[in-house]
Amino acid sequence: MVEENNQNKVQHHRRHHHKHHHRNKFWRIFWIVIAVIVVAGIFVCGMIYKNLRDTTDNMYTPVAKQTKSNRGRNLDNLLNEKKPINILLLGVDTGAMGRRWKGRTDTMMMLAINPKDNTTTIVSVPRDSAVIFPDFKSYGVTKINSAYTLGGVSETIKTLDKYYSVPIDGYIMINMGGLEKAINQVGGIDVTSPLTFDNMGHHFVAGRTYHLDGRGALAFAQLRHGDPRQDYGRQDRDRRVVMALLKKSVSPATLLNSKFLTSISNEMQTDLTMNQMYKIGMDYRRATNQVSPDHAQGVSKMTNNVKFGNMEIEVISRRERQRVSDKLRQALEVPKTTVIKDDSGYNMN
Repeated sequence: MVEENNQNKVQHHRRHHHKHHHRNKFWRIFWIVIAVIVVAGIFVCGMIYKNLRDTTDNMYTPVAKQTKSNRGRNLDNLLNEKKPINILLLGVDTGAMGRRWKGRTDTMMMLAINPKDNTTTIVSVPRDSAVIFPDFKSYGVTKINSAYTLGGVSETIKTLDKYYSVPIDGYIMINMGGLEKAINQVGGIDVTSPLTFDNMGHHFVAGRTYHLDGRGALAFAQLRHGDPRQDYGRQDRDRRVVMALLKKSVSPATLLNSKFLTSISNEMQTDLTMNQMYKIGMDYRRATNQVSPDHAQGVSKMTNNVKFGNMEIEVISRRERQRVSDKLRQALEVPKTTVIKDDSGYNMN
């Protein structure tokens, strides 16, 4: 009897040891698998980071922004403190031109993004605005869209600062080919047409909302001469396209999407780093839910330019430039300042 009990105890101990051994083996395998997954995840994230870094490096083109309005401002500091920022969006009216950035900036918008009240103020500046360039005064009165042709993005920023006295913290320049690809990558955009018109095989009806792919968006935005408001109508449609794209693209998911960034990297230039784009996507994306569109309104005049001959320009009065400056500065939460008097010779107050 005693011997039988001893045998039972031995068998029970062996079964318990066997189960305990299996449990230990299970947990060892489990933690090994978890460790492998973590290591693999870190490796994959590292590869994604490297690919994104390489892609954004391809787009990264810093420019000088030393203007009176920018004095004391640093984008990294602003983003770390989640303060309002002003991004200049430039559109080059050309197709897929790779890294050969020629032509003129036919679209100019300043985007004041305020993460505190979750608003984005978008102001368009007419491409035909009458200006005298700070570094090319010998050209006399000419159109602001030539600032890029003569002195690059830096001259464009200097000219905008001269006439509007608004700090610009970063810029994004994209051509029409890049805009088309970006819209396709986010699955298209929704816009409401302000008028009825036909362009590039597309038909639009006033008041109707359309889901557009990249090609359709270009057809919607690029009409000019068939619009009774002419360039101001085109600016309106440009803003609608940009606002719709912002709502979809300014998100961590999109900004960390290598396919999205790669698709536009050859059609885009920016002085925003990958980390800065990620911070904007993380901390500023809700500001795209409330968008306030606006534009600087000018008066058409004819001028005889010393370099280009007779041309039609848009003269923006000092009062209108002051209004735009005040609106953007208020959105950026910086003190208002007085803009310069008109130096085009038209004395528009």
